[in-house]
Amino acid sequence: MWSLFGLMVGGGILFFLLVSAGMIGYIPKIDQLENPIDKYASQVISTDNDLLFTYSQSDDNRIFVDYSDLSPHLINALIATEDVRYYSHSGIDIIGLGRVIFKTLILSREESGGGSTITQQLAKLLYSPRANNKIQRVFQKPVEWVIAAKLERFYSKDEIINLYLNKVDFNYSAIGIESAARTYFNKTPKELNIEESAMLVGMLKNPSLYNPRRRPEVTKDRRNVVISQMQKAGHLNKQAGDSLKQLPLAIDFNRSDHVDIIAPYYRQHLAKIMMAKKPERKNYASWQGQQFREDSLSWEENPLFGWCNKNKKPDNSNYNIYTDGLKIYSTLDSRMQRYAEAAVKEHLGGYLQGQFFREKRGRDYAPYSREVSDRVENLMMASMRQSERYRVLKQGGLSEEEILENFKKKPVEMKVFSWENREVDTLMTPWDSIRYHKNFLRTGFMAMDPFTGHVKAYVGGPDFRFFKYDMVSTGKRQIGSTIKPYLYTLAMEEGMSPCDGMIHGPVTLMTETNEPWEPRNTRGAIGEFVSIKWGLQNSDNWVTAYLMKQFSPYAFARMLQSFGLKTPADPVVSLALGPNDASVYEMVGAYSAFINRGIRVEPVLVTRIEDSHGTEVYSNTPRMKEIFSESTSYKMLDMLKAVVDGGTGSRLRSYNLKGQMGGKTGTTNNNSDGWFMSFTPTLVAGCWVGGEEPSIHFDQMAYGQGARMALPIHGIFYQKVYADTELNYKDNGTFEIPADFDPCHDMQRYSPDFYRGNDPVIESEGIDDIFN
Repeated sequence: MWSLFGLMVGGGILFFLLVSAGMIGYIPKIDQLENPIDKYASQVISTDNDLLFTYSQSDDNRIFVDYSDLSPHLINALIATEDVRYYSHSGIDIIGLGRVIFKTLILSREESGGGSTITQQLAKLLYSPRANNKIQRVFQKPVEWVIAAKLERFYSKDEIINLYLNKVDFNYSAIGIESAARTYFNKTPKELNIEESAMLVGMLKNPSLYNPRRRPEVTKDRRNVVISQMQKAGHLNKQAGDSLKQLPLAIDFNRSDHVDIIAPYYRQHLAKIMMAKKPERKNYASWQGQQFREDSLSWEENPLFGWCNKNKKPDNSNYNIYTDGLKIYSTLDSRMQRYAEAAVKEHLGGYLQGQFFREKRGRDYAPYSREVSDRVENLMMASMRQSERYRVLKQGGLSEEEILENFKKKPVEMKVFSWENREVDTLMTPWDSIRYHKNFLRTGFMAMDPFTGHVKAYVGGPDFRFFKYDMVSTGKRQIGSTIKPYLYTLAMEEGMSPCDGMIHGPVTLMTETNEPWEPRNTRGAIGEFVSIKWGLQNSDNWVTAYLMKQFSPYAFARMLQSFGLKTPADPVVSLALGPNDASVYEMVGAYSAFINRGIRVEPVLVTRIEDSHGTEVYSNTPRMKEIFSESTSYKMLDMLKAVVDGGTGSRLRSYNLKGQMGGKTGTTNNNSDGWFMSFTPTLVAGCWVGGEEPSIHFDQMAYGQGARMALPIHGIFYQKVYADTELNYKDNGTFEIPADFDPCHDMQRYSPDFYRGNDPVIESEGIDDIFN
């Protein structure tokens, strides 16, 4: 008997030595044990210290949290329920293990209670694959015991609890206690009270079974079991515990699925920027030459562009926002972001979209405009070929005819967008689905601090789930009359003043091919003297053409480039009316110069970044460029204020906005694009509204102009911002213009003598008669 006993003991020791040496089962290397969790979700934090969203690998939405940031109730609940002798064992609880063996093997009880310590559970989470059967699970146990013993040598008890709570899965992509606390209670782990801590610890036994959303009663019972264990362990007295058991299961569910979150377009854009690789021409399509040039310039000049691939971690590998647990401090303010999203929904979804539906009702070419009614089929075919479904079917070997039949004749179950219900389950052919979603107007809105460049709000479209194309930074459209302030700036820089003027009438310019170009106009009487200021205030095309006549189109094109518009503009006379493309992102940065004394500030997305250890690894420095003089900026402020105070942007005042503001409307040919740019002494904002394609637009000017499509979003946004006293934005601001500044100081230009011999058009009309 003694020999047999000795043989068993010796065999056991040999077995565990072989396991420890890695000859039986899998034992991780020492360096892996020293750093068992190296993949965490990166957090993006708003300026008001709100967690906007995370970046994670697949569904692993784990956010690392320090032990010091855990609620003591959470730790007490965990130890009382999962491992009551946690602080007295060295990874394996001999008493608990003996109890399980006795009840399972001798008494044959299936529900004999768990024998795994917290350390063993951590070992299982970190290093054990899912067992396919009980026998495989039995052989995994000794390996976990050895790993648990090693973990106890490398880590303190507090560190093991911290590692465990950072690893466990609570369902709904909530990996780790930080994500779980935010998902189920919209709190940090430190803020969890006793009953909330008990519920989360109770879920550890079986997160699917004890799901507070689907099985609240079962989950409440399990929570109360945990509270009883806390009573038994002495963390609660009987009266307190019994009172807590009577409380209802109250959760504040906030699932983070990276789609139905705040600022989804910003999230997409920031990831694209930070994870960008060094541009190589071979990685761009033939038609992406401009994008390659812009990306190459950004790689050289913008530290955030490609930051993950420009910077190395201590182990000399590149950073990854999806796995490295970074803390990215955004410039967004979560409150202002919500107000911007609400403004888009209120105007676009609550008013403008209904007007568009009414205009297109009953027209067989809808949602397209009447001028392309004979090309709707071709336009739809082009959209079909750009879809993911088409790509998959094409790769599957289907012919063009078979794909078209699949799109047009095979209805499928799908979700479609609706402003009222957000999404609707329906049965529809893919062809009809494409056309249905083209009916919805798109938008891009961005608000920014004009002095620091900090982007405060970023809305790239109506709903990210259905319209993922970002119309703030990715999409570019013709900018129309919002280009005019750039031309007026050139005029002011060349010595003109807002009070200079012309006899209002048609202006003809000659192109480089010696062809006449004369813009159409709808404002003002012919033959009256009008000032330049009046021209900008009313977006008058003849005054604009008059200014364009004074300067070279090449000089104007260079001025646009200095304002930060990246797409090269053709240096032609018609450039004065804005046929060139730009993004909302570029336009907001450009308009910052009018408030900032002629200095343009590049939009800033991130202020700083910390690694998973809290070390700062990136700090932003605003990038600025002086475009024009301070005196010109005062002249431009004077004129752009007039646009809001009595010009094309005066509708902005209907939103009961009292403080000084400036702005400019913009509408392109056929109402394809509606723009409005605005600024206050502390904010600058830009908005574009239009169809997915330029040929999708209002047929009538009544709703298709910038003042009706884009301006209201600004008005609603400012109303909400000013109503929030915590934001400290006040509706009584004034621009910082010197008290003695006179925009019309060069008064000789406002006299008859100045025009004699200088302007044959005015002279032919009779200068003295005009001025008399």
